[in-house]
Amino acid sequence: MADLSVEFCGVKFKNPIVLASGILGVTGDSMAQVVRNGAGGVTTKSLWPHEHLGHANPTIISTQNWMLNAVGIPDGGPEKAAEEIARYRKAVSAPLIANIVGGVMDDYEAIARAVVLMNPDIIEINISCPNVEDELGKPMACSISKSAEVTRRVRSIVGQIPLIVKLSPNVENIVSIAKSVMDAGADGVTAINTVGPGMAIDIDSAQPILANKSGGLSGPAIKPLAVKYVYDIYKNLKCPIVGTGGVLTGRDAIEMMMAGATLVGVGSAVWYRGQDVFGKIVAEMDEWCDANGVKKIQDLIGKVHA
Repeated sequence: MADLSVEFCGVKFKNPIVLASGILGVTGDSMAQVVRNGAGGVTTKSLWPHEHLGHANPTIISTQNWMLNAVGIPDGGPEKAAEEIARYRKAVSAPLIANIVGGVMDDYEAIARAVVLMNPDIIEINISCPNVEDELGKPMACSISKSAEVTRRVRSIVGQIPLIVKLSPNVENIVSIAKSVMDAGADGVTAINTVGPGMAIDIDSAQPILANKSGGLSGPAIKPLAVKYVYDIYKNLKCPIVGTGGVLTGRDAIEMMMAGATLVGVGSAVWYRGQDVFGKIVAEMDEWCDANGVKKIQDLIGKVHA
């Protein structure tokens, strides 16, 4: 069997597969079950400094090739988050990445202060959700200066806790945004968040299917985009990357690592292959490594650049 362990920003993971933010990251029990199902670590849902209701149903539509979601980042606030993270810590020992979000700069500072007290292994700044534009305007990830500023502000608060920034694919040059947050104090990046927003219409009623009308696009259809963005960031910056977007199989995960990812985020695959998809992907990666003489999975990171 291959050694599937990796080190990311100084944190050790038993394998590269982590739960992406937004799916199953709501409760301590659901996150712990993800680890029991084979993941090397988890990312929480996006945490706000206050209660946030999100959007009305229907919020998700899926097909065999893609998924649209306009959940709107609902959250119960820091007190609830602290309870669930504590419950997770009691249940399992795998690393936890706390994803934080805000509407304005002060929100990010407030939630960063609260999350530091919850002792996450890594903090991920979500500046790139595409389905709350009506409420909050263009994501900060669309601006080099705003991306850098929010990173600097959060960095000053979280101290030595590893800090990563979740980037948007909906920009002219993702490498320039990645460089701006790295220069501002980030330790790594997550690439990518959902694409879009996109829309689906019910032609029988002539109405948009989602209550929000549009939502972020994920699922298998966006994997080639995610692989290319990970490739570009690694080629230019060689920084630690969580590669996420459309990963369904072990081969998908290995492809993402060869492009430059150290960790591979898995989210919509839960809908396509079930809640035990994490263990399935890990087993498929292990099988591929054995068949191809790979002893350490970490050797595959950025291999396509060699």
